[in-house]
Amino acid sequence: EQVRRALCFVPGRENCDDDSIEQEAIAITREFADGLPAVRALLVSDIRAAYQGDPAAGSTSEVLLCYPGVTAIIAHRLAHPLYKRGVPLLARLITEIAHSQTGIDIHPGAQIGESFFIDHGTGVVIGETAIIGRNVRLYQQVTLGAKRFAVSEDGSLVKGNPRHPLVEDDVVIYAGATILGRVTIGRGSVIGGNVWLTRDVPPNSQVSQVQCAQV
Repeated sequence: EQVRRALCFVPGRENCDDDSIEQEAIAITREFADGLPAVRALLVSDIRAAYQGDPAAGSTSEVLLCYPGVTAIIAHRLAHPLYKRGVPLLARLITEIAHSQTGIDIHPGAQIGESFFIDHGTGVVIGETAIIGRNVRLYQQVTLGAKRFAVSEDGSLVKGNPRHPLVEDDVVIYAGATILGRVTIGRGSVIGGNVWLTRDVPPNSQVSQVQCAQV
């Protein structure tokens, strides 16, 4: 029923009495349910990454119940399939509930690989078109945002165009780093705290504030 109601907010489909909307909602819900084992597998990898990546973690139960980064990624893992299946409002509601609880803002459109860990987490922002690989770790206050917004001839913002970073596998981004635009952070790189980046980073790089200041 929530899927059906959300479909009614899709532009041009405001008539909720349409039988086809209900049938579409049933189909989307069945597809979502069929995908839950894969979602669970991703979440197991995320919880394992948090447990193995934090020496303060006493158990996987502690990670699951107490870590805000895990709460946020659980919401995202559930919301992302709904977003892809054409129910963006319901997906956004799910992630915004987690946002209000954790201070972590992950747009449901972001693509995030397995074994993802947000340590501490408060203030993290991940934009709609961001793509994050496997075994990536972020710390608090990290922003994966847009550098600029394309504007159409009538002055309105262009929706949905790629404008957020691509973060490849095995990357660590430390607290306060801001990465803007459709830039690529190469595999195995380490981005230091409070770095401001608007350019590509080759694989296996180490980027610090001093290096950025010299560029």
